[in-house]
Amino acid sequence: MTPPPTRPLPLTYRPLFAHRAFRRLLPALAASDLGDGMSVVAVAWLAVLIAPPGQSAPVAGAAVAAYALPGAVGALVFGRWLRRLPPRRLLAADSWVRALFLGCVPLAWAAGVLHPVLYVALLAGSSVLHAWGSAGKYSLLAQVLPQEQRLAANALVSSSGSASVIAGPALAGFLATAVSPAWIVGLDAVSFAVLAVQASRLDDATGEATTTAVPVDDGRSVAGLRLVCRQPELLGILALTWSLNFLYGPVEVALPLHVTGDLHSGVGLLGLYWTLFGVGAVVGALAVGALRRLPLWPVTLGIVAGWGLALVPFGLEAPVCVSVTCFALGGVIYGPFTALSFALFQERTPEDWLTTVLAARSAALLTAAPVGTALGGPLTAALGPRPVLAASGIATIALAVTAAAMRVQGHRTRSRPAGEAMDRTG
Repeated sequence: MTPPPTRPLPLTYRPLFAHRAFRRLLPALAASDLGDGMSVVAVAWLAVLIAPPGQSAPVAGAAVAAYALPGAVGALVFGRWLRRLPPRRLLAADSWVRALFLGCVPLAWAAGVLHPVLYVALLAGSSVLHAWGSAGKYSLLAQVLPQEQRLAANALVSSSGSASVIAGPALAGFLATAVSPAWIVGLDAVSFAVLAVQASRLDDATGEATTTAVPVDDGRSVAGLRLVCRQPELLGILALTWSLNFLYGPVEVALPLHVTGDLHSGVGLLGLYWTLFGVGAVVGALAVGALRRLPLWPVTLGIVAGWGLALVPFGLEAPVCVSVTCFALGGVIYGPFTALSFALFQERTPEDWLTTVLAARSAALLTAAPVGTALGGPLTAALGPRPVLAASGIATIALAVTAAAMRVQGHRTRSRPAGEAMDRTG
């Protein structure tokens, strides 16, 4: 029997490109993902360059936090006005806001007026609608595609974000050897302008669907959070995920300062760290199918502990080759965590409530990494980059051990009444 010919796209993804709106949207989403990937390096590096002497750590922490944290505020403050907008307009509004504020960064740099306070304010303004833009993106995919194709579309769009963690830092590291990181932030602005234009043009491709869009927020997110709180296992995985993301936050501040201060190296090495982490994360995510055959809770806790172990060598003054290898291995370990945590929610949540509970999960997690990042600045200034990286790893290991102990204790508590009942009836 002759094997079927090899095709460039898997069968699952090919039908997506029959939709004109999806064909228009995907390249623009990939461009904005690449821009954000470059900003992983550029935002922190520019903060280090413009900070006053001795203030690099707090300025870098404030800059990285400002690039994400105001989205949590915007999700609450602007909900009254934005929740009724069609997804296309939400995505376009967020993209235009990011393009405008990020575009002001290279202009201020060229004019010689990019003070750290102005820089942080521009980054904060760029992110204030980003939570709504993300919600609009996935709602728009659901709007323009039939139900049976949405899972494949979500996977393809999510893989674009993962790939940007590989390509973006490497490209930023290469460009930063020739131009200021301010211009790299400007490229991020251009990528969002492209996305804004494409999202606005989708009116022609989606037809009447955009005028009758279902609101992104149907008002049930509070009820979904209450449901999570009534189920100890869901509450446990939510608390574990929030804590893991929170402890990850200081890494984004301490790593660039470790490269500049401890290793006396340049942006190319920082890009290498993040690129190899991204490669590892993609490899780990691809392996999640095999991991799901194992017990989800033990594997999830093992991932948390493994990521913590990968950070500990930074505090031991390990050679660069060792720390780079550990960071890449940390990416492999960290990569499957999101998929596994979603799988736990999917298994433990009633089907009718799954969308609402996942929305509540996203809202609760929105502040974790930015808050950790904001605290990472003062901690790095007080302790130094190496101790902060190592402390993040040790605290993450302690988190895994604590969560495992609480889970064992919970099993014992639940099984004790049954045992006592058997004793009384014996």
